[in-house]
Amino acid sequence: MIYVVKRGDTLSQIALEYGVSVERLRSDNGLLADQGLVPGQALVILIPSGTYTVRPGDSLYSISGQTGVPVLELIRYNPVLAQGFPLYPGEVLTTGLVGAGERLGPFTINGYAYTHTRLGVLRQAMPFLTQLSVFSYGFHEDGTLVVPDDGWLLEEAALFGAVPVLVLTSIDESGNFSTQRASNLFQNQTLQDQVLDHLMAVMEEKGYRGLDSDFEYIAESDAQAYFAFLENARARLHARGMFLHVDLAPKTFAQQPGLLYAAHNYPVIGGIADSVLVMTYEWGYAYGPPMAVAPLPQVEAVLRYAVSEIPPDKIQMGIPNYGYDWILPYEKERRAVTLGNQEAVLLASRMGAEIRFDETAQSPTFQYTRGGQLHQVWFEDARSIRAKLALAGELGLSGAAYWNLLRPFPQNWALLSESILIRNES
Repeated sequence: MIYVVKRGDTLSQIALEYGVSVERLRSDNGLLADQGLVPGQALVILIPSGTYTVRPGDSLYSISGQTGVPVLELIRYNPVLAQGFPLYPGEVLTTGLVGAGERLGPFTINGYAYTHTRLGVLRQAMPFLTQLSVFSYGFHEDGTLVVPDDGWLLEEAALFGAVPVLVLTSIDESGNFSTQRASNLFQNQTLQDQVLDHLMAVMEEKGYRGLDSDFEYIAESDAQAYFAFLENARARLHARGMFLHVDLAPKTFAQQPGLLYAAHNYPVIGGIADSVLVMTYEWGYAYGPPMAVAPLPQVEAVLRYAVSEIPPDKIQMGIPNYGYDWILPYEKERRAVTLGNQEAVLLASRMGAEIRFDETAQSPTFQYTRGGQLHQVWFEDARSIRAKLALAGELGLSGAAYWNLLRPFPQNWALLSESILIRNES
């Protein structure tokens, strides 16, 4: 369940009222030991429907056998176990949650990880992931690949039974998506075949199960060549028992203008791809005016168009794992600061702010003053995530994909353990 903090609440009072421990409330919501509560803050409260007390000699596998709860489910109910800490006699494990019988799904849950993602942060997410997408591979003009140090991420995927997905992009040496580099790949058949040959060899060697094509800012004149590239990639992947996943810009109508949108033809790409991610975020962005990153009405408009062109069971809804902090008054030349959702709540606590939940955007926000400057923060919390997941369920989507896994968001994973039935494809 989700509890909204009122002025004067204390964590110990809330814990006593719902029969849970203060320690578990802190860990499930990412609260520091000295972090005060904020009026308007959302807390996920997981109420056990069953427990097991660890005995000498117990292991997760033996406990699973005794309780009938799968090992991965035990880890989801007790996320500290994902960090690799050993069991100790007398430890009380949760074996079920009140309300878990009414979970949405099954959903595919996908998460995008960089090779510099911190292990402890990644481990918060891993038990809940159907797929782990490794960001990202690139390519040079001679057809050789830009290969990240992805070995440890593949080990984590194997450890938790997540399907590893290789993300291919046109990101160049400047760190940006290159329209020209993508065009060269689509228009030069020799280069394209070299890149795909190398990709297939790497995927087979490393055990990748799918390819994520993340090409953004494609010239409209390259659209047909891009579709042909996707068909080429799909044929090679299917011959090896692998799948093609494609990332799509958030459109609300077919002829939406702009470099980001023009070549992302929903019905054509949806017909080629085995699955797609619709990138339903970045309405609030670093150089834009203060607003929610993924306001629900805009998200819904995009997804309702998407399901009119693509089978819903192919679609993953994008969910942002971050927010922004703007200085007011807004100046378009001044970049907003990116911050994590857990970090945003800590900032509100330290600045004595009060969090307000915007009912239209279905997103939390707050203001504070520092150094004489007024700031506006928009971020995600359990309420905004719940609203998005409910929409995904209503539209019959395949699931959701988190961009990205760099920042801790334990409250999100706690919410999923109670409310989402997660599809296992391993």
